[in-house]
Formats: sequence, C-alpha cells, structure tokens
Amino acid sequence: MTAIDLSSPVAVVGTGTMGQGIAQVALTAGHPVLLHDALPGRAREAAEAIGARLDRLVAKGRFGADERDAARARLTPVEHLGELAGCALVVEAVLERLDVKQELFRELEGIVSEDCLLATNTSSLSVTAVGGALASPGRFLGLHFFNPAPLLPLVEVVSGYATDVTSVTRAYETARAWGKTPVACADTPGFIVNRIARPFYAEAFAVLEAQGADPATIDAVLRESGGFRMGAFELTDLIGQDVNESVTHSVWNSFFQDVRFAPSLAQRRLVESGRLGRKSGQGWYDYAEDAERPEPHTAEKEKPPAHVTVEGDLGPAAGLLPLIREAGIAVHEEDEDQGSRLALPSGGQLVLADGQTAVEFRDVVYFDLALDYRAATRIALSASQDTSARTLAEAIGLFQALGKDVSVIGDVPGMIVARTVARIVDLAHDAVAKGVATEEDVDTAMRLGVNYPLGPFEWSRRLGRSWAYELLDDLHLRDPSGRYAPSLALYRHAYATDKREGTS
Repeated sequence: MTAIDLSSPVAVVGTGTMGQGIAQVALTAGHPVLLHDALPGRAREAAEAIGARLDRLVAKGRFGADERDAARARLTPVEHLGELAGCALVVEAVLERLDVKQELFRELEGIVSEDCLLATNTSSLSVTAVGGALASPGRFLGLHFFNPAPLLPLVEVVSGYATDVTSVTRAYETARAWGKTPVACADTPGFIVNRIARPFYAEAFAVLEAQGADPATIDAVLRESGGFRMGAFELTDLIGQDVNESVTHSVWNSFFQDVRFAPSLAQRRLVESGRLGRKSGQGWYDYAEDAERPEPHTAEKEKPPAHVTVEGDLGPAAGLLPLIREAGIAVHEEDEDQGSRLALPSGGQLVLADGQTAVEFRDVVYFDLALDYRAATRIALSASQDTSARTLAEAIGLFQALGKDVSVIGDVPGMIVARTVARIVDLAHDAVAKGVATEEDVDTAMRLGVNYPLGPFEWSRRLGRSWAYELLDDLHLRDPSGRYAPSLALYRHAYATDKREGTS
C-alpha cells in the first residue's frame, strides 16, 4: 500500500495551533487541503494564518514564491463538513474530549467515501475508544504530530484495536511522503513518547520533594551531566504545568493508577497556585523581565587528591580514568572481586550511583551518571551526614581537577541522572515486551519527539544490559511502593545476559 496520491485532497478539522500545523505540512507536501472548524469564520482565519507563515518562509529563503502561490491556491477553508466528501484523508485536531471526537467521526463516516482514511491527532485519549463509535473502524487510526508540526519530524502512527493493517501502512507511507519520520505503535496510554518520557519529569520532581536539590541544580545536572537539551523544570515551564500535569494524569489513570506513572504533589500545588510556567509568567522559575534566574548549587574550590585507587570495574564510569590521568592525578589499580569504586587518600570511597544511599556505608560519596564524562561540564555528588569532610572535599576536588563544576545534593538513592535514565530504560523495555513498538521505533521516537541525547535502547547497550535492573532493584528495596520495581521485561533482559556469561 502506497502513500495517498498528491492529487487527493486532505482535510483538517479543528484549526487551532496543531490543526494549522498539520494542514501546513500536508499543503507544502503538495496536497489540496481543506480546513474546517465548528466555529464560523475560524477556518478562513486559519487559512490566512497559514498563508502568513508561508510568506515568512519565503522571506527567509526557505520556500519559493511560486511554491507559496501554488500552495495558497490549494488551500480552501470550508464552513460545512459535507464539503469534505471527496477527501482521501481527514485528520481531526479538535478539543480533547472523547464525546466531541466520537460525534465528529460518526458524522464524517456518513460523508466521506469508504476508502477515506480517518485519523485523530489525540495525544491523551484512546484511539480505540474514539474509533469505537464508528461502524467501520478499520480505516480509523491515530496520527500524532508533535508541536510545532511543520518543524518537528516525528509522527506516531497509532493502531487502534480494530484498525486494519492496510490503513496503518497507507498512513505511515503518507507521513513519510510528507517528509516526516513516522513510527508505528499500538494504542497504549501515552503511545510511545508520552508513556516512556514520564520518568524524566517524575524523578526530577521526586528529588525536589525529597529536598535532595533545588530546581535550578536538578536542571543543570540533567543538562550538563545527562546531556538532555533542557532540564525537567524548565521544560515543563515551557510546555505549561497544567498541560504537562494533564498528560501525566491521563497516562496514570489509563494505567489504572499504576504507581510508576503517579503524578507529583509538588506540580499539583504549582498548578493550583496558577503558576503555569512561561505563559503565566511564573512556574518553577520567575519569568518577569527583572527576575534573576536562580543559579545551580556549585561547590567551592577544593584541592584535588594526589592519587586515587581503582577497585574493580567502574563500568559506565570507566571513561573517568583517562581524564584523571590527564589531570596529573596518579591512578593505582587493584583487582577486586566485589564492588566498583575509587578509593581516596582519606580512606573514603567514591562510587557511581547505584540505587543505594551513602548513609548505609562508612565514608562514601556517590557521583552521578554522565552521558559522556569527558564532555560533561557538571557532576553531581551526594554524601550523608556520616561522610567525612575530608572525603567529600577530595571528591569535589577530583572532579574540579577534571574541569567540572560540582553540585553536592542530598543523600538521594540513584541521584538524578542515573535514576531517571534507569526508569526510562525500564519503561522502554516494558513497552517493547508488550508489543507497543519496536526497539528501533522507540529509540527514534524518544530522540525526535523529546530530543533525548540517546534512545533508551542505545543507552541500555552503552550502560550494560544489567545496569538499569540492578539500580532499580536497589531503589525498590529502599522504596517498596512499586514505583521503582523493575519490569519483568527488564529482569529477563538482565538475567539472560548473566546466564550467557555463566553467572547465576
């Protein structure tokens, strides 16, 4: 099954920001496009807005004047749904209410031809439920674009329970013909991106609620150590706290209030106070013109240790060793059957975040995971009240000697980046095991949909197959609510590796 022919009209119903964006994508791909909105005059206003955006593209040299004129000629606002009868595809982008969408598609089903594809752009509702109102739901599916649709390449092509394979293939190929990167997924709460991305926000909020660190410090660590483009607090301020929380609630409720997707009380209070982020002028941060952006906690300068001793295999942190040597710090190596750590001259130990807490051990400082220890510009450390001042100072001085800013946070198990990445990896394995999508499509979706530096499976391969399982298993022992319980899929993944290596 091939893409819809460019001569075939495409309709978009609902002319808000997303509807206009989808219409622009279809229009610039070469289709005749019809716009409809339930409110009189809105479709014409939307057509004018799209025309103005095309003008700006021409002014920037990204679109030819002749192409713009031809596109404008193909764009038609219509006042009545009946005028969509000849369309090959109708995409809905109306209010996120199940009854509204079902009523619209019931009406459309009686207007369009039998081979017309019907698609919803819903981000939070069940595609199966929306299509359940149709007499012939086989041609109904989800086409979830990301905002702004003309710029972001990802489209989640969502199969409802009754969607025909031929309809999915046709929609998938059409999205690709429009210059998008489609990924196929089953109808699951949050689809791929909004399902797997929940821990990025949830773990940052959890560290805040545990008084482990402030928003500016958590954001800085996620960016400068984790490699994420934005931190969780600044990103939710950009999205809108109400919007982000609404998606979280939708996924949580759709999974029958599974604790792994539980909303944040801190975010709830923020929304209740009307601090919705950039659009209200205040969220986690103050966006007033004269407001000063809070700085992340950064440790004062400390003297680096003269030497360190490597005990065991540092695993994902092995890249630190050449950096330490390059900084002129002597590295001694010892074989160690148990553990993975750096011993400091104080007698204390420096350990990669593993889901345990510093207070459980004598004189330990934990350090957080980094996407790339050479490229990272900041490292988070955590210590307990029992950690000696000398050990903490040596740990701070060590990373400062490597050119890193150091943020000391509370004794939070799994710290910031490590627990976030482990949970993302776990949810990704769980989704694939349950047939939501392929590993390749999950990685593509998370890189393109939310700009993650690596896809979850890329991360899993880099960190080692058992790394996420072991960290979450330790976290689960310390928080037995079920929030950190590793999925069966992640357990099987880690155990299979151990078995091949001859361990039990």
